Amino acid sequence: MKQHEKINYVEFPAKDLESTKAFFSAAFNWHFQDYGPDYSAFSNQGLDGGFFRAELASSCKTGAALIVFYSENLEATLQKIEAAGGTILQLIFEFPGGRRFHFSEPSGNEFAVWSDKGLS
Repeated sequence: MKQHEKINYVEFPAKDLESTKAFFSAAFNWHFQDYGPDYSAFSNQGLDGGFFRAELASSCKTGAALIVFYSENLEATLQKIEAAGGTILQLIFEFPGGRRFHFSEPSGNEFAVWSDKGLS
């Protein structure tokens, strides 16, 4: 939904655009619309966006913004990400109000998943 002066869209680099699309399709059931050979868009995922072909990757280590998913079942989401070919960068840890982990997808972009379920 377009709202005046609100965040509307996010774009990520992707070294391997096809593998990135396959990963998000398998792990999160995303669907993509290709716009030529070097760009693919997604929508209805909380925030619309796309991936553009580039040799770069988005990482917290280099100061990039971190996109964080929410999960009702953190362990199940972690397993789906691994099964789809993602790499766990930081195992599940607790923080005040929740738990989370970080992962990268096949093109190397870093994301996190958090939950307020299963706190000790």
